[in-house]
Parts: sequence; structure tokens; C-alpha cells
Amino acid sequence: EGDEAELEELLGPSPLAAGPGAQRVAVVHPAVKWGPRKPLLTTAELQIAEAVALVDTLQNWTILDKIIIPTKTPDKKFIFGKGNFQVLTEKIKKLPRLTAVFLNVERISSLTKKELEDAWGVKVFDRYTVVLHIFRCNARTKEAKLQIALAEIPLLRSNLKNEVSQLDQQRGGSRYIMGSGKTFMETQHRLLKEKELKIRNALEKLRRKRSILRSQRKRREFPIISVMGYTNCGKTTLIKALTGEAGLQPKDQLFATLDITAHAGCLPSQMTVIYVDTIGFLSDLPHNLVESFSATLEEVAYSDLIVHVRDVTHPETVLQKASVLSVLKNLNLPSHLLESMVEVHNKVDLIERYKSTEENALAISALHGHGLEELKEEIEKRILKTTGKKILTVKINLKGPQLSWLYKQATVQDIEVAPEDGTARVKVIISNSALGRYKKLFPNSKLFIP
Repeated sequence: EGDEAELEELLGPSPLAAGPGAQRVAVVHPAVKWGPRKPLLTTAELQIAEAVALVDTLQNWTILDKIIIPTKTPDKKFIFGKGNFQVLTEKIKKLPRLTAVFLNVERISSLTKKELEDAWGVKVFDRYTVVLHIFRCNARTKEAKLQIALAEIPLLRSNLKNEVSQLDQQRGGSRYIMGSGKTFMETQHRLLKEKELKIRNALEKLRRKRSILRSQRKRREFPIISVMGYTNCGKTTLIKALTGEAGLQPKDQLFATLDITAHAGCLPSQMTVIYVDTIGFLSDLPHNLVESFSATLEEVAYSDLIVHVRDVTHPETVLQKASVLSVLKNLNLPSHLLESMVEVHNKVDLIERYKSTEENALAISALHGHGLEELKEEIEKRILKTTGKKILTVKINLKGPQLSWLYKQATVQDIEVAPEDGTARVKVIISNSALGRYKKLFPNSKLFIP
């Protein structure tokens, strides 16, 4: 109960939340058109389209205008040059009942945020705060909510500097609280540090709990397949198609999945596998945000296979692939997982006569079921290889306990009974460890390996 009360306190209302009210937003994209900061594999139009898609996932948020402004100096205080900043400010001031500007950059400093808010007279959000707000709206489990609270800590620290400088101005430089000798800054930093420690401890408890569930799953020897990809690439739709799980409701929006969910499905040989749905990726997703969700992404390291789903209809599909692979490399996954990864080109029903230029990629339509049988066969082939499972036929005596044992410890695929001598040939999928136990228990049983 004490734990629950502490959790509730940690998951209380966020001081950073944009609030449930409506927002009327201008989306502004600083376009770097030359120099080393110029992005490759994309355009300013595609980048602002993704920013618009982020805002569109939020209820009661309306876009009043989309503005692309060129800049040479995206890391300067005002982000834009003097002339362009003036042009932008005039455009923003003309928008009716505007409440916020979404500046499509990864992260702005608290000083830049304050300067821009003073200049424009409205709230200013960057990608970090918008993505965090989407996470906040979509989080269902305690773990997802804790990870969001952890991702907010750097922002709270940054905001603290602003508050302190404002207090200094108001108090004429007196920083001490009630003669205690401790500055406001020190006290607030200590409280934030304590909060961060409590969140990390709570996440560690949940991690340990999941580790127990994972080891139980391993004991039953169900192979685990992590389905990954850029946000809104169709992961949940694919898992629904592979498992037939009616309860899965895919949504056409960014970050619809925040929590790891596991779903059982069958491969052509009737082997049961667990498909794990994971959080989607995004380009320019701040490092702190990825780090906060490492507890969720940790599950991937324990899978037997990764299926990387790509939306090949998206104009930035190559950039999206690069973003996903970059995050996967940073997760320090075992090399065999990265090498055996299955790449899936999804939504091919939307492209006439689609032909992949990439070797070993499988073309599918998760929505219409096209290419799913080939995908299941490929998954089975790789799972048998990575898990060391074997498909073989065993000759058993029907009066003995072998059949019952095989049903419990392996996947029985087919039984061919020979009534004349009371024996049967049983086709099974069996792990190396279970096969070793079987040979010890039934040394006289004949094995036929194809």
C-alpha cells in the first residue's frame, strides 16, 4: 500500500502538461538549406508534414498555419536571422486567437523558449514537449507513465534555471529561503534528484517483475518475436493479422502503442510464438526520451527474432529505416539479433505492381493479408535456426508415456498410428534441451530426422 501511495504521488499531475484545453497552433519549421546541418534523405516539406501529423494526434489541437522559414543558424538564441525572425513574428501576430507555436526542432533551451514566448506572446513547444504530451495522452500502464515522468526531469531542471533568474530579478539578488542558508535552486534541485531516484526505483521494481514473467515464458520455451518500426508503420495491424487477435485495435496515428504488449500466434508448423508489439520510433527523438523508455525497449534484447516493419508508401521510408536502425544499434542488442532481423515492406497494396529493390525484404499488406504466409514461413525458418529447435519424427509405443510427455514438452504436429503393432510415428518440434531429456527418459525410442 505504501508503494501504491508513493506511485500515485510520482504520477500526479505534471507541471509540464499542456493542459486538457484546446490549443490553436502555428507549426514553424526552420529549414536549413545549406552547410553541414542540412538534413539528407528528406525535405523541409516532408519534415513539416511529420510535425503536422504529430499535432493531429492530439485532441482539441487545431493547426492555424504551417510556416517554413529558412535559417543558417538553427542553434542561435532566436534560431532565425534577424530579417526572417521579423517576417515570422509578423505572420504569427496576424493569426487569430493563436495560443501556441510548435517549433519543429528537437529541443530548445529554456532561455530561447522564454525569449520566443516574450516576442510572440504565446506558449512555444519543441518536438520534445509535443512528443512527451502525446505520450502522456496515450500512456495506459504505470510503467509508461513512470517513463514519461522520468523523461520530464531534464525539462524541469531546465525550467528551474529560468525561475531562479526571474526570482533573482524580483528579489534584487536575494536567493536565500527564510534565512535557511539554502538557495531556492539548491532546494529544488535536491527535490528533483529525489523524485528522479524514486521513479528509477519504481521502474526497477517493475523491471524485476517483468524479468520473472520473462523467465516463466522462457521455461515454457515459446519463441519471442519483437515487431518494431517507425511510428505508424502498421506494426499492430500486422500482429493482428498474424495472430487473429480480435481485441487488437490498430490506430492510424503516431505513437498509438506506448506499452509493450504480447500476443500469441501460430507458425505453419503449429509452433506457438509470442509477438511483442513495441513503441514506434521517430526521427530526431531526443536521447533522453529514448533512454527513459529503455525499460520498455529492454524486452527486445530478450527476443529470439526482430521483425522490422516499414511503410514503403511513405516518402521518407529510407530515412525512417535509418532512424530505426540507429536506435536499435544504440540499444546494445546481441549481434545475432541484428543480423537475423526480418525486414518487411508493408502497405504494398497502395503501390501498383510493387517490386522491392532490397534483397531479402518481404513485401506484404498487413491489412489485406497479402504475403503473410511467406512471412510466417520465413519467421519459422529463422526461429528454428536461432532457437536450435528441430522438426523430427519419433517412433513411440502407444501404451507408454511418450505421447503424453511429447504433448507437454514439445509441439506435436502429426500422428501416424500403426494399429497392428501398437506404435505411432509422431512428428514434433522440439528444443535441444527437451530432446536431451527425451533421449535419457526413453533411450529405446527411434528418432527420424529429415
